[in-house]
Amino acid sequence: MYDVAIIGAGITGCSIAYELGKYNVKAVVIEKENDVSVGTTKANSAIIHGGYDPKPGTLMAKYNIQGNKYTKELCKKLDVPFKQIGALVVAFSEEEKKTLEELLERGKENGVPDLEIWDQKKLREEEPNISDEAVAALSSPNVGIVSPWEFALAMAEVSVENGVEFKLNTEVKGISKENDVFKIETNNGVIEAGYVCNAAGVYADKVNEMCNEKTFEITPNKGEYYLMDKSQGTLVNHVIFQCPNEKGKGVLVSPTVHGNLIVGPDSQPSAANDVSTTREGLDFVRTKAVKSVPGINFRESIRNFAGVRARTKMHDFQIYEDKKNKGFINVGGMESPGLSSACAVARDIVKMLGNSGLSLEEKKNIVDERHIDRFKHLSHEERAKLVEKDPAYGKIICRCETITEGEIVHALHRPIPATSIDAVKRRCNAGMGRCQGGFCGPRVQEIIARELNIPLAEVPQDRLGTNIITGETKDGGAQ
Repeated sequence: MYDVAIIGAGITGCSIAYELGKYNVKAVVIEKENDVSVGTTKANSAIIHGGYDPKPGTLMAKYNIQGNKYTKELCKKLDVPFKQIGALVVAFSEEEKKTLEELLERGKENGVPDLEIWDQKKLREEEPNISDEAVAALSSPNVGIVSPWEFALAMAEVSVENGVEFKLNTEVKGISKENDVFKIETNNGVIEAGYVCNAAGVYADKVNEMCNEKTFEITPNKGEYYLMDKSQGTLVNHVIFQCPNEKGKGVLVSPTVHGNLIVGPDSQPSAANDVSTTREGLDFVRTKAVKSVPGINFRESIRNFAGVRARTKMHDFQIYEDKKNKGFINVGGMESPGLSSACAVARDIVKMLGNSGLSLEEKKNIVDERHIDRFKHLSHEERAKLVEKDPAYGKIICRCETITEGEIVHALHRPIPATSIDAVKRRCNAGMGRCQGGFCGPRVQEIIARELNIPLAEVPQDRLGTNIITGETKDGGAQ
């Protein structure tokens, strides 16, 4: 019997787990996939938004402002890649300059600091590769870029060290309530809990309806992206937005924390599990992106991907305790700025649980910091000491990203161990470079099989069932 069950191990669920780990509460995170952060959390723009875009008075506005500040604090504490590079919303006409004025006023009302509108001269000085057609821009220096999957993983790992359990490969099939206890049916048996936090992302409405009346509906919305090689990573210095419209914040061009350039997304209705990319979607992204930055060399694209937003018709977060089912808390509709807001939302979820009757006794000693040895960023002296301590750190496996065998082995034995090639990538960047694992992938697969003591054929690319090796050829070799 658990005090709290959190359904979903994306950025929202991991944030709640992190905050609950600070208390003497028996909590469990239930996730249908074989790792955390494999849904929308790993496939988004990776932006910590400033807070000038949400309508004043909405939950999005409230939590975006709070989350912007708290995210920076947590990333520093938990050793998560983060850079505050600022954002520019670019106008291409006198009409769009009016939109900048509206965003400026909205941002001031929301409490966003240091907003200002740049004229064309200032814009060109700061961003020499911006289009000649750009006439002005709204500058929001508090905007940052982050590694979203590493952020979720960091909070998840620390929460595990503080006593929170994670049940992966566990899919919720139904929820009922008997004598103030929620009985959560899963493919791995029944889990009982006094409270439930529904952080199921694009499936949050379905999870809610397992136990409650329908109060919101998720309308999944897909966005497609280009990830460019590091050769394009310095093309712009800020996150470059176009003026937002009814479909969202539009196509952006932005550096990533790992030195690449990300371009996208588009916006199109989709199924909750549709992460396919299309020629039409990518062509749209490309056309829109070169309007902002004409010099993008799309021949340097190393990967295309898509993510699905958990959008609702209300266009606001759905965060509340069910009126008829005490102890069931929905955290739905966490579309953008969901990543920016998640850690701030989590603190209020803990307060809601306390107001609902959960005993919240703070732990005296908790793990609240984390450090990761990233070999490529160490000095020569630090590298030498690390290799002396563990020779595996002296063997480079991923040459594109300079990732060592020691880092990969460490990823396989962390509080939430990696069990797939992509899970290793999310933890230490092996396979994230120009060749996208073309050279190091087989070696990473061998290390996983060796360290986890499983057959090579059982190592998946990512989710369960994404097998790489399917059998043997006639001469006995793997195919």
